[in-house]
Amino acid sequence: MGFNSIFLLSFLGFCLVSNGSDHSKEQSTAILIEVDQSGNGDYRKIQDAIDAVNSNNSEHVFILIKPGIYREKILVPEDKPFITLSGTTKAGDKTVITWSESGGIFESPTFSVLGSDFMARYLTIQNEHGSGAKAVALRVSGDRAAFIGCRILSHQDTLLDDRGRHYYSNCYIEGDTDFICGNAASFFQKCHLHSLARGTGAITAQRRQGPAEETGFTFVNSKITGAKSAVLGRPWGAYSRVVFAFTYMSNVILPQGWDDWGNFSNQRTAYYGEYRCYGPGANVSRRVNWSHSLSSQEAKPYLTEEFIDGAAWIRSVPSHFRRITIASGRHVNRTS
Repeated sequence: MGFNSIFLLSFLGFCLVSNGSDHSKEQSTAILIEVDQSGNGDYRKIQDAIDAVNSNNSEHVFILIKPGIYREKILVPEDKPFITLSGTTKAGDKTVITWSESGGIFESPTFSVLGSDFMARYLTIQNEHGSGAKAVALRVSGDRAAFIGCRILSHQDTLLDDRGRHYYSNCYIEGDTDFICGNAASFFQKCHLHSLARGTGAITAQRRQGPAEETGFTFVNSKITGAKSAVLGRPWGAYSRVVFAFTYMSNVILPQGWDDWGNFSNQRTAYYGEYRCYGPGANVSRRVNWSHSLSSQEAKPYLTEEFIDGAAWIRSVPSHFRRITIASGRHVNRTS
C-alpha cells in the first residue's frame, strides 16, 4: 500500500470521527482532489485544484490540502459552488495559505470566496502585510459559507464578511482595526477573537444599512482577548447589528463597550446587544446608554444557527469519496 493510500485511509477515519460535530443531517459522497507541494497529490497549488472544478459545478468537491505553507492568492469564483478546502488535521496551523498585499478591501484579500455553498476546514488564512493599511486575509461574498477550525490573521479588516449567510465555528480571528467587518448575516460559535491594537482598536464594523436588512453578526460561547484595549464594535452602516452572548471578555474591552464612529445619529439606529457575557470586560454598568443588555426573550433570535437558517445548509464532512478523470489525467474513477 503506497503512501497516498495510507494517508487517505487515515484521513477517512479522521472525517468519520469529525462528522459528529459538523451539524449534518446525512452523510454524503464527494469528489476528492488532493493538493501537495511535494508532488504527491493531484496538484501542487491550491488555485490549480480550484481551477480544475467545472463551472456551474453541482457536486460536492472536497479539496484535501496536505500540510505546508502555500504562498498563493486564492479565488473561489462565483460559478464554482459546493467546494470544500480542508487541512488534514484539526491543528489549523499546519496548512497555511498566506499572501502580503494592502489596498482596497476587495483587491487585497489573500483568500476570496465568491461561490456559494463553500466550506473551509482547519486552515490558516493570513495576510502578512502588517499594520497601518487595509489588508484583508479573507473575503467572503458567497452565500452559505462555513469555516470550521480556521485561523484568520491580519491587522486591519482581517475578515471581510461581505455578504451572504456564514457560519464560523471554533475559529481564531485576530487583527487591530475593524477586523471583522462587512454586511453578512453571520453566526460565530466558540470563536476566539484577539485584538492586536496597541492603542484602541475595534473588533467589529458591521455594515447593515437599513432596518429591513436581515444581516448582522452574532457571537455565542466565544472568547475575546487582546494586547491593550478595544471596543466591541462601531457602525460601518447606520443600522449596524452585533450581539455577543455567553462570551468571555477580558479587560481588553473598554468599559463603554461600543463606539458610534463619531456620528451621533448612529446611536439611534445601530443595534448592539450583550447577553450573559462574563469576564472583567463584560461589566455592562458603564456601557454606552444606547447599547442593549438583552433579556432572554430579546436574545433568543441570536443564540442559535437559526439566525442564518443554518440547519438547512451547514453540511457534514463527506463519508465517502470518489475520484474522476480530470485534465491532469491523475484521477481515475474510484470510490473510497
